Amino acid sequence: MSAKDLSVLVGVIMIVIMLIIPLPPGMIDFLIIINISLALIIILVAMNTEEALQFSIFPTLLLLITLFRLGLNVSTTRLILGNEGDAGNVIETFGQFVVGGNALVGFVVFVILVVIQFIVITKGAERVSEVGARFTLDAMPGKQMSIDADLNAGMISDQEAKERRTKIENEADFYGSMDGASKFVKGDAIAGIVIVLINIIFGLVIGMMQQGLDLQEAASTYTLLTVGDGLVSQIPALLVSTATGIVVTRSASNGNLGHDVTEQLFAYPKMLYVAGATIALLGFITPIQALVTTAVASILGVGAFLLERSDQQKVEEEIETEEEPKESEEEMTSPENVVNLLQVDPIEFEFGYGLIPLADANQGGDLLDRVVMIRRQIAIEMGMIVPVIRIRDNIQLQPNEYAIKVKGNEIARGELLLDHYMAMSPGIEDESITGIETLEPAFGQPALWIGEDMKERAELSGYTVVDPPSVVSTHLTEVVKRHAHELLGRQETKKLVDHLNESYPTLVEDVTPTPLSTGDIQKVLANLLKEKVSIRNLPVIFEALADYGQMTKDTDILTEYVRQSLSRQLTHQYAPDGGPLYVLTVSASVEKTVSDAVQHTEHGAFLGIDPNEGQKIIENTMAEVERMQQTGHMPIILCSPAVRMYIRNLLERYMPHIPVLSYNELEPTVEVQSIGVVNGS
Repeated sequence: MSAKDLSVLVGVIMIVIMLIIPLPPGMIDFLIIINISLALIIILVAMNTEEALQFSIFPTLLLLITLFRLGLNVSTTRLILGNEGDAGNVIETFGQFVVGGNALVGFVVFVILVVIQFIVITKGAERVSEVGARFTLDAMPGKQMSIDADLNAGMISDQEAKERRTKIENEADFYGSMDGASKFVKGDAIAGIVIVLINIIFGLVIGMMQQGLDLQEAASTYTLLTVGDGLVSQIPALLVSTATGIVVTRSASNGNLGHDVTEQLFAYPKMLYVAGATIALLGFITPIQALVTTAVASILGVGAFLLERSDQQKVEEEIETEEEPKESEEEMTSPENVVNLLQVDPIEFEFGYGLIPLADANQGGDLLDRVVMIRRQIAIEMGMIVPVIRIRDNIQLQPNEYAIKVKGNEIARGELLLDHYMAMSPGIEDESITGIETLEPAFGQPALWIGEDMKERAELSGYTVVDPPSVVSTHLTEVVKRHAHELLGRQETKKLVDHLNESYPTLVEDVTPTPLSTGDIQKVLANLLKEKVSIRNLPVIFEALADYGQMTKDTDILTEYVRQSLSRQLTHQYAPDGGPLYVLTVSASVEKTVSDAVQHTEHGAFLGIDPNEGQKIIENTMAEVERMQQTGHMPIILCSPAVRMYIRNLLERYMPHIPVLSYNELEPTVEVQSIGVVNGS
């Protein structure tokens, strides 16, 4: 434990000692001076903080300082009433020197301090704390949405978004704490009044009944000491109350209180001339001494002149900076600035100027909110963190066009009509439904752009009617899913591994960095995503990698082992209701042809099938898939585990969306019905 931490603990222990054990006058004098010093430090720190969170410990500190001051009050009361009037040098000095030995004057000064603290400063600070806490809590949802919008627009990074969210939470906690802590200040002021009254009343009783003093002597002795104690206590309390008001009333700024006051109060030097002239005029038309008014007016005039000259120098420096463009030109041509242009965004969504209302919240656009939901949806469904989607307008596109890019390359394009709805037929055309023919961009199905007047009729006819924002959201979601394996790089994989390491450190340790590197894990996860297999269940995936990573470094083979370990997930994915699962099986002759064509090298295995035989397999598969689709079933190809990945590689170019499963990837409980066989001839 450091010396700073130990000093705080010792301070709390001293407070307890003050409440229980009588302390000598010399020790009380020392603690009183400490109390005044702490109060002075607190108000100076409060004045020099630029924002409230820089003094986040203030609510707790306020409680400790209040408790310390009350402990001092108990100790000083014990001295005043129980030590025959010897309350220490500091209290006596405040009673004699500060108020001139006049108890009545001292009592009046004390009452004024209490009124200022209790009615003006404490009451105001308490009200500002309550309002600040309520407004901060009310503003939290809007601030969170603003952060999400900036994150999705690419204006801030994930780390910056996390820091801003943490700051919002800390602000809410701080103002909530200040709302409660301000009650301590209020209670302290009330306690000060009660303690003074107790000291005066019981001081008279003790002086007259126990010490045999007459009323005048008892009143002079005990009242002066009580007023001195009250002033010693209330001056630090007033400073702390003022610091409370300063902290809770600070608005957003780039400087401390002193900087803000001088920067804003003296922002208009000409107003100082006006104020100085007014003060000087008072010296001539009123009985106020001209010497006083002239001195103040002169100070204001000189200050205005100096401020004007300072502002003029700033303007000249800015002009000189503008007249020297060489340095800025050198900066523009420096290698560092050129390097910044090489940044390529993982995902970009560009749109023509006619689609700006989609992204403009002021025009009712909710594209940014939809992008947030897309990222959450894919995180739940696919188990990957989608990078920030950069959204920008592009004047090179047609007004109603949009384009989606992955790593700088355009991979999808579409067109929207903002004042229309997209209607997709249920299979039975209704000739009364008319509109502009188009293709649904996500799945390429025929569709119509219809007007508002046709919307209700289309819905009654069984058409699926979708508004333009939903069309583009669906398209963007499908594009991200389709290219998820490209978006998952080593850096993203490292984040997933680090997240898993928080809950399963032993499991992660058994997989990486030995026997598998981050790159090996990334290739396995990318293989899964390429076939639309969710990687959300990372513990199961890593269990398989830990079991088989020692046996082989071939990431394709490791992927097959992982898929088999995810059999329950795959079964639920393709047979969510428990079956039956309708499939196309691969004949034994085709499996033997593929198996014999597999060639093994030191860099892994690959399929070297004869082109003619491969073409026949592809054509037969496409024919069976088409026949299966006509029966209303989703095509799924089922084969043995030994050839699954090779058949998938053979068919991928022609039928990328057709899933290929092996028998080991299905749960034994699922009912499988084969409605076709893939032959090689």
